[in-house]
Amino acid sequence: MEEGRTALNRAPIRLAYLVSQYPAISHTFILREIQRLREVGFDVRVASIRDPDRPLEQLTAEEREEQRGTFYIKSAGAARAFAAAARVLFRHPMEFLSALKYAARLRGPNNLLYFAEAAVLADWMHREELSQLHMHFTTTVGLIARHILPMRTSATIHGSDEFINPAGFHLAQKVEAFDLVCAISEYGRSQLMRFSGARHWHKLRVVRLGVDAEIFAPRPFRYNPEPFEILTVGRLAPVKGLHVLIGVFDHLVRRNRNIRLRIAGDGPERAALEREAALRGLSSHVIFEGWQTPDQLRRLYSNADIFALASFAEGIPVVLMEAMAMEIACVATWITGIPELLRHEIDGLLVPPGDEEALATAIARLIDDSDLRLRLGKSARQRVLEHYDLKRNTEILADQLRRLAESPPPEC
Repeated sequence: MEEGRTALNRAPIRLAYLVSQYPAISHTFILREIQRLREVGFDVRVASIRDPDRPLEQLTAEEREEQRGTFYIKSAGAARAFAAAARVLFRHPMEFLSALKYAARLRGPNNLLYFAEAAVLADWMHREELSQLHMHFTTTVGLIARHILPMRTSATIHGSDEFINPAGFHLAQKVEAFDLVCAISEYGRSQLMRFSGARHWHKLRVVRLGVDAEIFAPRPFRYNPEPFEILTVGRLAPVKGLHVLIGVFDHLVRRNRNIRLRIAGDGPERAALEREAALRGLSSHVIFEGWQTPDQLRRLYSNADIFALASFAEGIPVVLMEAMAMEIACVATWITGIPELLRHEIDGLLVPPGDEEALATAIARLIDDSDLRLRLGKSARQRVLEHYDLKRNTEILADQLRRLAESPPPEC
């Protein structure tokens, strides 16, 4: 905390933050990260590719405040995008043409669209007199933009999509081009090393995500709940393994377990999952809650006795950190970076992905053993406090960004 107080006395570091969609329910941690960076001395200006994920009247007060100060790239429209590109061409003709050729050579069907967005971004950064850019989830636009305008560039790489298709996400080119690349786990850093040249590994840092443990505080523990509440949170997509979880739930209900599953989130798999629950006769036991506001989600956490994650691939899910911070006993799949967060038999239970029997056994064990749930939940919160605290980890990111700001000026 001393570092944070010292930072307040320094001149603010002006920083552009490029994200895919802002604000967004599934990316609330980015909003928290930006707020914390401002607290420790950064003047953060946000550019978002897309508009918020909800109408203005559905945003929270702090989200509306962020929305008012955010520059929306797609909202610029074709005419304004053309005008921005013309200004960039006039100011930097050689760099503009070089970046256009670079974008055309990148693999992928949307790179000319990314070039147009990069031109709008570069024009905005020029007008705002910004020369340092950090990115979440939309790094191809930043990759092209740095060929147009000299800027210090850094990115947080989450995975797991980037590690499944490294060529399609241009991972090697990004590690080579960017000045700083932050992985959210040791696993993530190993994959960045795997897909990039060794001469660039010095740019790689592990900067973990985190949650505010004061907001996600322990909820009252229930020794013998009726019914037993199981919660999962996330986008309803095939990678989340929710068909496996519904199969597990069917298995447990048929064994006369008095349980309820709440699924918070939405996505392309929702209709198929609802059909499967209905076909299995589980409609009264499986509740599809849809996307939840932060306050609504905390209420769901507060009523949960177990948090279950059946994913086939993840980065390190923030929702798992949130549940752990609230002392909810968690069971998750043993994949990617999750074992760095949740240690088997210490902070929760880990099972192989896709293994219905193992997941059912783990959940049944937690249902039957209140003392185990209590012990795992308390250890889980301590794990978050020690390694996944939002304030501490954002200050680590701030230190890396500050060092980058103090480095020699970039060249295009």
